This record gives sequence, C-alpha cells and structure tokens, in this order.
Amino acid sequence: MEGNSSAAPFSPSPHFTVADLTVVVVYFVLNLAVGIWSSCKVNRNTLSGYFLAGRDVAWWPIGASLFASSEGSGLFIGLAGSGAAGGIAVAGFEWNATYVLLALAWVFVPVYISSGIVTMPEYLQRRFGGERIRVYLSVLSLLLSVFTKISTDLYSGALFVQVCLGWNLYLSTVLMLAITAVYTIAGGLAAVIYTDTLQTFIMIVGAIILAVIAFNKIGGYHNLEEAYLNAIPSMIIPNTTCHLPRSDAMHLFQDAHSEDLPWTGMTFGLSVLAMWYWCTDQVIVQRSLSAKDLNHAKAGSILASYLKMLPMIVIIIPGMISRILYPDAVGCVDPDECARVCGATVGCSNIAYPKLVIELMPSGLRGLMVAVMMAALMSSLTSIFNSSSTLFTMDIWRRIRREASEKELLLIGRAVTVVLVVVSVVWIPILQSSNSGQLYIYIQSVTSYLAPPVTAVFLLAIFWKRANEQGAFWGLMVGLAVGLSRMTLEFAHPRPRCGISDERPFLVKDIHYLHFAAILCLLTAAVVVGISLRTRPPAESQVENMTWWTLHPEQPLPAPPVSVPRSLPENGFSEKAKEESQEGHSWACCCGPQVMKSEIPALKALKDRTASPFWARICNVSAVLLLCVNIFFYAYFA
Repeated sequence: MEGNSSAAPFSPSPHFTVADLTVVVVYFVLNLAVGIWSSCKVNRNTLSGYFLAGRDVAWWPIGASLFASSEGSGLFIGLAGSGAAGGIAVAGFEWNATYVLLALAWVFVPVYISSGIVTMPEYLQRRFGGERIRVYLSVLSLLLSVFTKISTDLYSGALFVQVCLGWNLYLSTVLMLAITAVYTIAGGLAAVIYTDTLQTFIMIVGAIILAVIAFNKIGGYHNLEEAYLNAIPSMIIPNTTCHLPRSDAMHLFQDAHSEDLPWTGMTFGLSVLAMWYWCTDQVIVQRSLSAKDLNHAKAGSILASYLKMLPMIVIIIPGMISRILYPDAVGCVDPDECARVCGATVGCSNIAYPKLVIELMPSGLRGLMVAVMMAALMSSLTSIFNSSSTLFTMDIWRRIRREASEKELLLIGRAVTVVLVVVSVVWIPILQSSNSGQLYIYIQSVTSYLAPPVTAVFLLAIFWKRANEQGAFWGLMVGLAVGLSRMTLEFAHPRPRCGISDERPFLVKDIHYLHFAAILCLLTAAVVVGISLRTRPPAESQVENMTWWTLHPEQPLPAPPVSVPRSLPENGFSEKAKEESQEGHSWACCCGPQVMKSEIPALKALKDRTASPFWARICNVSAVLLLCVNIFFYAYFA
C-alpha cells in the first residue's frame, strides 16, 4: 500500500506547483472564451434564443451537456465516496439512466413539444388548468435546490479545496461563494451547453488518466476485489464489523434486505427517482428542447447514456482504489480519527476522489482536474441561483404582490439568492453528518422523500387523459406530507455510529429510502386516480396535444402564452428599457431575455416535430444497440 492515510487533514501533499496554477488559469480563460463564443451563436434577446439556445443545438453538445449536468463536482465526490464505502452497486444509479433518457427523447419530449411549453410547471398548468400546481412545483424546486443542489455543490467544492489546499471546510465554502459571485457566463442556455461540452471532454480525459494511474498502483483490475476486501483501517472499534469492506462489493445487485443498496430498491425505487430527474426536471428537459429536431434530441440522449456508463470505471472503481491505497483515511470508522482526518465523525469516504487527484495525478494534470471541478461547481451554482430566484420572483412573489414594480421584483430576486445561500450553508453540517458521510446517498435519499409524487403526476398527466387538476393537486399534497414526515424522521433519527445499537423507528430503520420512493409514488398515483374519478373530467383543451394519446403532429398549435407581471407593459419592460433597446443598449444583455411582442413568434420553432425518416431509423437502431450494451453490463456485474 502507498500513502499514509493518517496524515494531518489540512496539510495537502503534494503542494500545488507552478504548472498546476498555470493550467488552472489557462483553463478558466478557455472556459470563458467558449462561453463568449457560444453566446454569440444565437440571439439572446428572444425567448427561444435565451432559454432554448435558438433551438438549433446539435446532438453532440446536448448529449455532453446532459452528462455534465448530472456529473458535477458533487457527483464526482459522491460516487467515488459511495464506491469506497460499499463497492460498485452505486453504479446502478448511473446505468439506470439509459432507460429514462430514452423515455425522455421518445416519449416525453414529443409531448412537451406538442403542448408548446418551455418550462415543466408550465406544462402542468396547461394540462390541468389553474395555477396552484405551478406554484407548488416552484416551491418544491426551491426546496430541492437547497437540500440536494446548492448545499451539496458547496460542500463538495469546499471539500475539494480543503483536501487540495489544506484550508478549513467553512473557509473553503466562503471562498466558493466569493468566486461564484463574480464568475458569470453570459448568453443563456447556449453558453451553458457549450461550456458543459468543454468540461465534459476534459473531465472524461482527466478521469481516464487518473483511473489508469490508479489501476497501475494496485496491479490491475484483476487485483481489485482481493485488495479491496483487505482495505481495513488500523484503528477499529472492537467487537464490530463496520470496518470490514462489504463481501459483495463487486456485485451490482445486493441483497434485498441490505441497508445500503438493495436490488429491489435499485430496480423499482430508483426508476421513480430517475424518471423525475431525467424526464421532468427543468434543467435536463430544457437541454433536449433546445435540439434542432427530434432526431437530435434522441441522438443526444443516446450519447448521454453511453457517457453515463463511464463513471463505473473512471469514478466508482477509483473510489474503491482510494480506499485500498489510503484505508486509514478513506475507510476510517473511529469517530475521533474520522473527525481528525476529514472533520466528519460518521466517515471520510467523501475524500476518496480528491485524495486520489492530489496524491496520484502528475503536476499540471492535478491542476486541470481541480480547475474542472471548480468550474463545474461555479457554473452549476450560478445557474441554480438564477433559476431559483426566478422561480420565486415570477411564480410566487408576483402572485402575492400582483402590482409589484420592476425594481421590487429585481430586489426580491437578489434577496432570495442571499437567503438560499444562507440556508444552504447552515444546512451543510446536517448534510455532513447524514447517511454515514456518503454525499451521493444523501442526495438520493432526500430526493426519495420529495420527488416521487411529481413523477406520479407527470406520468398520469401524459398517459391518462382522465387525470384532472383536483386529483393532481391533492395527490401532490398527500405525497408531500408523507415525504416530509419521513424526511423529518430521517434527520431526527440519524443512523447510529459503528458500535451503537440501532434504536430508530420502524419507518426509518426497516423501510429503505428507495423502497419508500416506490411506495410514495404508488400512493400518490392512487390518490390522483381516486379523486380524478370522483370529480369532473378535464376540459378538451387540457387534453388535446397534451397527452401521449392526443398528439397530432400535422395540426398547428397556438403559440404558448407568455406571462408577465400585471404592472409591466405587455412586452415585459418599462418604456425606459424599450428606449435603451432601440438605442442598441439592450437591457437583456445583463438581466435576461428581452421579450418583445415581435419576438414571441420565435417560440414557434418549439412546435417543429419534423425529422428525417432515415435518421429516425438510425436513432431507433442505435437505441436498441444501446439497450443491448446496457443489459450486457448489468448481467456481467450483477
């Protein structure tokens, strides 16, 4: 074994070199250049241009952006940490994406295009009528942003800086926020997609290089299982087995009664979470809606699915190797030792990947990996902050204060961003101590409590014409109440540390969060069906072109409405802003898309479902081939 895992937690080894710092600077300059170039490719002063990149994006940037959106710095750290703690089973989260990504392109996107919408809350509003479901989805998005996105991104980024530079975790968090505050990429979705493409390429190249070096350190893949099972820390807790690696670490499907990742939960509960994330989350769907046509959306999903198979080899297994090389640090179980190594008493598996980067990557490449992680974190945070403040301002505050002025709306948007940051930073200690210190498991468990009702409502909205607003709303409310109850119990009764008896309530101890996700989805669906059947059916206008069974590609659709505050002019801007626009100083350049009357027809491109039959057949054949490859990997590692 190499490396001494008992080294002081805040003394990085080795230190950054001049080559590392040079690569970091060059990378950020390149990233900014790509952002500026891509923002010039489309007209950002239209809805279609700003939010959907002109709906002119090819399949390969879409696929890369779908992958990069799901593989930020948080998942690099989280996947490797879960691999170090429990083996390859966590790869199921990545490989399951194949099926829902294909469902996104072949089922959901045609419905979204047919309905002529831009956002997911807007789809449910047009499908069911009324505004309360749209407002609820906005609130839920804010909750999920705090619990699973902002706080985890801040924590993972700060942890990376902590391991690399030896700084305190909270000092690193403040640093991340400070850099994020000044790091902006202008140009809307186009800039995000193309910079994501750059980051994806460099992340994959860097991760492959690190994986090759790591495999060489243990003598190759054939030594992995034996070496992992012997990766036992020197400091253990007597009369316990929590320091021993799982004997089924090389099995993708673990026992159905496993406390970690039971195969039943990975099959059914995970599919519910994946359906929510890949098919109903605004960040993901928005990328597919930006495609040139449906074939490009399908090809983008296929590329993203192939890329999602890589983390098994380049992130999860390197996490296991990190435990092999540094068992006392990555595999620690003694609370005092863990607190000394990484600042968390429940375990230090989250440092597995940054530990490898710092210890094994050669000078220069080490700086490149750190730059990619920080850039991915910062671009992610800026988009989350922007979308979250927009959701609150436009979907919640504007309905509370219908006469709010432009100045008030902008002020509220900035205030919401500050509140989100403060709440996320306060949440970090809870995040740090949850779920045995495994960041990825924390993200999935919180999602299991809040997302399944949304999955159920979207599925019924698309596939069951009889579903109505009353059923959908009360299904979401019941699901929220049950999910929040479980989440409250989870955080009130955390998993006991090694050597302490488990006194948690039955609902927490004996019902795995993935099993709970499947149960919650079924419960919500039952409520929606029951109430819908006992109330008035939806109007014909709420069904036509809004479900899978009522798609009519040949029938032109009306342009989707553009909602603006009542106190604003119909074009959404003050007279002063209009004058500045006419003078060539577009207010939208710094504050968002400019929505003028004449620009609303730009959304008509969203309704275009025409695609080449030849390339459609190529996409269908590629999808079948992809499924065969995916099933082979499942069978091989099961």
